Amino acid sequence: MKLTYADAGVDIDKKSDAIETLVKNLLYTRKGVGKRIEMHGGYAGFVEFGGYALGICTDGVGTKLMIANEMHKWDTIGIDCVAMNANDLICVGAEPLAFVDYIAIDKPDEEIAHQIGLGLAEGARQANVSLVGGEFAILPDMVNGFDLSGTCLGWIKKNKLITGKKCAPGDAIIGIRSSGIHSNGLSLARKVLEVNEIRCDENFPRLGRNIGMELLEPTRIYVKEILRVVKSCAVNGIAHITGSGLRNFVRLHSDREFRIEEPLEPQPIFTILEEMGNITDKELYQTFNMGMGMAMILPQKHTQKALAILNKTVEAKIVGKVYKGKGACNSKLGVEYMRY
Repeated sequence: MKLTYADAGVDIDKKSDAIETLVKNLLYTRKGVGKRIEMHGGYAGFVEFGGYALGICTDGVGTKLMIANEMHKWDTIGIDCVAMNANDLICVGAEPLAFVDYIAIDKPDEEIAHQIGLGLAEGARQANVSLVGGEFAILPDMVNGFDLSGTCLGWIKKNKLITGKKCAPGDAIIGIRSSGIHSNGLSLARKVLEVNEIRCDENFPRLGRNIGMELLEPTRIYVKEILRVVKSCAVNGIAHITGSGLRNFVRLHSDREFRIEEPLEPQPIFTILEEMGNITDKELYQTFNMGMGMAMILPQKHTQKALAILNKTVEAKIVGKVYKGKGACNSKLGVEYMRY
């Protein structure tokens, strides 16, 4: 049996259809300060604020929380919550400023709340954002366990927005290494464990620890590295490789082909999931980050300077190039995607 994300209950195409239907109704915008800035794709919404654009985005940790519950370890999921939001904001070059969290829980639990707070504080430190509030909702009739999400506010000068429109044939694609599975594709990862009757506390020699701890490895926060590059180099596009994998490139520009030719080596966790779930290459690269958590598109003349900045703190290399055409692909494996 070849397992897919849809088998785990997440159909990417149906999700995209639902989002398109939803967005068609979201037409209202105020005038003047707070007027919506129209952008194709992107990972956050922006509004006018004088000469600046204020950005806001929201995201959660997803079913990674179920791994945390099984491991009785909740002190890192707050990092994931901040990461998923702050990493989205920086995709247009915006600097994250402030963060609020939302916890919906069936009954108050001081230990869980304490550990979540530790992670949120560490995530805020890494992203350099102020934690300014949140909501702790007790919903016994709606929630079984708890859910964690957050919202992040950021800013950038309007004339500095990186929208992807400038991505041009010949531009280099720099891939930045992920810390592991991050916070996407966990439904499929959990399905693989379920089908193989594997517990989260089972040790895997290739991982050097149990698989639960590997899946809980916090999402890398790229804020400081990306902002350093943006301040020093011409950057035409930035892609956060989350759920949908390589499909995330498609949202940058509808008339460009983003070709991954020399991908970063995926971490062992992805190989393990591939083998145990008999997952195809196409499914892997449209579900997981496969070792590349973030990508930057730059003119060739700026790549060496960008790599020098990035490789001081993270692993980065040129993984491909932009071509005339459409879609995104991994040319080594012969898989391509035409839709976000």
